[in-house]
Amino acid sequence: MIHVSFQGERGAYSEDAARSFFNEEIETVPLPTFVEVLENTSIDKTKYAILPVENSLEGSVGESYDLLYSTSLNATGEIYHKIEHCLIGIGKLEEVDTIYSHPQALGQCRKFIEHHNMKTIPAYDTAGSVKIIKEINKRNCACIASRAASVIHNMPIIAENIANNLDNYTRFLILSKTDSPETGNDKTSIIFSIKHEPGSLYRIIEKFHKDSVNLTKIESRPMKTNTWEYNFYVDFEGHEKNPQISEMLDKIKQETLFMKVLGSYPSAKLS
Repeated sequence: MIHVSFQGERGAYSEDAARSFFNEEIETVPLPTFVEVLENTSIDKTKYAILPVENSLEGSVGESYDLLYSTSLNATGEIYHKIEHCLIGIGKLEEVDTIYSHPQALGQCRKFIEHHNMKTIPAYDTAGSVKIIKEINKRNCACIASRAASVIHNMPIIAENIANNLDNYTRFLILSKTDSPETGNDKTSIIFSIKHEPGSLYRIIEKFHKDSVNLTKIESRPMKTNTWEYNFYVDFEGHEKNPQISEMLDKIKQETLFMKVLGSYPSAKLS
């Protein structure tokens, strides 16, 4: 049996994404924080960890990216999981004036919330917010979470598909101690920092261009040690074991102060 750690309560989108990714019988392990999710896999309590890294509507999950910088685990897979938000509670829609959920979910349903003039209260997790409103047990309090979370916690759905945009996906990375072999349709994720001088980033981007390697994402995150300096998170097509990619990474490393290969893994498609 494969054990996979995820952040949140039973019924969290991370748990749904893990089941979709492995497409087989797995044992999911819910944990309160992203830190504990990665730690559980690092100490071999679970074989894999799943981490949300970006949402198609709200952008990157900052805490996840910061943890990728420090973890010793490898990125071995990815999945784009469709997010279908439901309004869950015991009252009717017109009775609800207060909404609990994770800040990302609240942001993804901002138009619905503003249209109904509802007050928002951030929670640690979407599925966890179902537990919160079940304990509160008031008709004016509801939450935003998945259909699976409503079933698990035996709470009624008031409204479905309430996101600003129904084409709503979250990208998750699968992490483990193992490496993923080359498949011919791979993606590689790296982190690097550069000298604070003109042309530093250009010289790196130029190497991708010269080697005809397609960049699929580049993002900067503030360093925790140096004010106004940044780490760059880059995804690109290809596998680090491919000779062309390996040679390019060696060239890039010479232009950086720090470089870390998070891992190479099969490139996922939107389902």
